[in-house]
Amino acid sequence: MRTLLLLRLLFVVGVIVLLVNATSASSNVVNNNNNSHNKMKETERERVIRQVEKNLLSMLRMTKRPKPIGKAQVPESMRLLYNKQKAIKMTDIAKPGIHTISANTVRSFNHVESPLDDKFQSPNRFRLYFNLSSIPLDESLKAAELSLSRVSHVLSNNNDNIGKILVYDIVRPGIKGKNNVQLRLIDSKTIDGKKNNTITVDVQPAVSRWLNEKLHNYGLLINIIDIKLENNKKSHIRMKRDINENNDNWLKIRPVLFTYTDDGHHKMTTAKDIIERRSKRAINKKNHRIKDSRGQCKRHPLYVNFDDVGWSDWIVAPPGYDAYHCHGDCPRDLSEHLNSTNHAVVQNLVNDINPGIVPKACCVPTSLTSISMLYLDEENKVVLKNYQDMTVVGCGCR
Repeated sequence: MRTLLLLRLLFVVGVIVLLVNATSASSNVVNNNNNSHNKMKETERERVIRQVEKNLLSMLRMTKRPKPIGKAQVPESMRLLYNKQKAIKMTDIAKPGIHTISANTVRSFNHVESPLDDKFQSPNRFRLYFNLSSIPLDESLKAAELSLSRVSHVLSNNNDNIGKILVYDIVRPGIKGKNNVQLRLIDSKTIDGKKNNTITVDVQPAVSRWLNEKLHNYGLLINIIDIKLENNKKSHIRMKRDINENNDNWLKIRPVLFTYTDDGHHKMTTAKDIIERRSKRAINKKNHRIKDSRGQCKRHPLYVNFDDVGWSDWIVAPPGYDAYHCHGDCPRDLSEHLNSTNHAVVQNLVNDINPGIVPKACCVPTSLTSISMLYLDEENKVVLKNYQDMTVVGCGCR
């Protein structure tokens, strides 16, 4: 119901944008009275846009409109994941190697630096802390991974280049003279010192504990071991930006924590759903080729441009999307290409006999698909979210 309301509201905004553009094109020939009238129209447009924005924020589960600070810093891996989701048009996050079934939201978090970091003198033993307060309490965590960029160090002997990265959840910090630090190993991976690549480790157990025990999030301890002793003073993980390093390059390789959650507002996509969606697309294309279908129920273009309604500063991608809408007549004899139900056929027959009893069948969406959005939340963090039932795939008389 909420999605259909949003589609109606977005349609209203699209119509308003077209009206405003048409008004602007003829502004050089209007008089003062018309200018006053246009101002009233503009005020009405702003009121509608505010209402649509309020509903959109509610759908995004945000209480206020984000106010971005500078350019959005989107991790490269999240852009790649967004492009993949955009292509496959599935509600579920498709990420090989981790259990993301039913997850429809991805958030990225950067390490929050503090004076405590300076206590770790070795470049291969360090702490990473992430503030996860922006994750809603009612979202269910499905997976979490930490992305680290390797720095290659070539040694004389191939056997000297093999090492291991150990990742610990800091369950309890150590207090000098009182108690020792309490660590829990949550993942480990073998690394090749000769390779300069990205390593991802599973940190779901730690993130799950942090979400349940918010006051006991002390971060992760990363430890690199078993690299040849004389090379231990060299960093094997990129932790800080070099003085002369390009900012765009650093954004691609800095440590990032990704969380994959389910907000409970979607159903899992099945193979049957995909097959039915493809079938309805084929039927929809066929319907457009039928010569005598003019005026009958079918899908019509409707492009929602986020820039036109002032949302492009916090919606990173896409710049807009094809929502489409259904419009047209549902005639008495509902042929197969109108994608009608038996109930609609009977309803039209009753309406033909006695229009006062029941209205004619209506032209409505019969199949919808999801879209993926990259946007900034209230804390200026990048979020990738899949929303189902946002684009009309097929129309029919119901």
